[in-house]
Amino acid sequence: MADIFQAPLLDGGNVFAMATLVLGLAWFGFWIDQTELGKKTSGVVWVLVVAMGLSNLRLVPFSSPSYDFIGAYLVPASIPLLLYKADLRRVVRDGGPVLLAFGIASIGTILGAITGVFLLDLGEIGSKAAGAYTGGWIGGAVNLVSVSRAVEMTPAESTVVIGASSGVSIIMLMVLMAMASFGIVKRFIPSAIIDEAKAAGPDDEDADLAVEFKLPTISGALALSFLICAVSEVLARLIGMPHFSILIITALTLLLANLLPKIVGQFEGDFQLGMFMMYLFFAAIGLGTNVTTFLSDAPVLFFYGLWIMVVHFIVVLTLAKMFKIDLAQAIAGSGAALVGPAVTAAIASTQGWRRLVTPSIMCGVLGYALATFIGVAVSAFLS
Repeated sequence: MADIFQAPLLDGGNVFAMATLVLGLAWFGFWIDQTELGKKTSGVVWVLVVAMGLSNLRLVPFSSPSYDFIGAYLVPASIPLLLYKADLRRVVRDGGPVLLAFGIASIGTILGAITGVFLLDLGEIGSKAAGAYTGGWIGGAVNLVSVSRAVEMTPAESTVVIGASSGVSIIMLMVLMAMASFGIVKRFIPSAIIDEAKAAGPDDEDADLAVEFKLPTISGALALSFLICAVSEVLARLIGMPHFSILIITALTLLLANLLPKIVGQFEGDFQLGMFMMYLFFAAIGLGTNVTTFLSDAPVLFFYGLWIMVVHFIVVLTLAKMFKIDLAQAIAGSGAALVGPAVTAAIASTQGWRRLVTPSIMCGVLGYALATFIGVAVSAFLS
């Protein structure tokens, strides 16, 4: 698709203009969620679609310091806000099926990566791309880059592989967000969790209308969240694993939530504030996605990624049905592999599956720990 405008109408460095755009998209998503359309498809999907449309029509820029700020600071800060009320007893109860779903999802990614190499002509980069995508869609972007270095991709190869993966990842995210609304999927795999979330009324303890925002508790929740992130970043650097700071953020928050429940339990509106930050994150993802780049630079790799996605979801849904895993738990396990812990936590929270937020993060972090090894092994197997 050719650019309609040579340059975007908005300057990415205009902080107020970009803040208006991102906040407006978040508001739009929340508004859509209250409509019949949003209840069937999720407001986040529409945030992504509209954001991608605005940037790919060159009305707004693909990159901005505002987008970087959201990803670097607001996303980590949202994790404690989403976990202050996390009860580890519920994690033990609900985490087992999510962990099983995550294992199934990892198998689906591996099968898709291996079979796709034989179906599509990827050339000499085939085994390397398979390993990189396996690592990226069991762990995350860090694992994709780590595998690409471990299998000795050239800088040009890495750029093409990463560029093609970004478009597929967006499609994966949209499918994950909308899957709970697909009637045929819900009939195939029943979900008590989804039904409970939809049945929750205004008097439910998790309903937005029951939340009372108080400045002392909100400011305290935010201050503690940023403190946890600051301490976690320092500790991650000290142990030589800066990319694993989200694991430490999660661990510290869970310790506070379960050792000092009376203190963090006083916070009100913390979970909803975390959701708000995640909507900003989804808006930034959509705005930063250049559709034409990955379609023009590496179409075969793009379709290879789509093949992996299709096989992944077929395996997940088939085995979830076989093992009687709740659809919401299957989506959480799949998301933990495909899009990582933070984004999967956002999916669970925006869908109203609060009990799945912590298991999603745990499985996603497990993916970070294992995915690089699995990706390198897949590449070696295909070489």
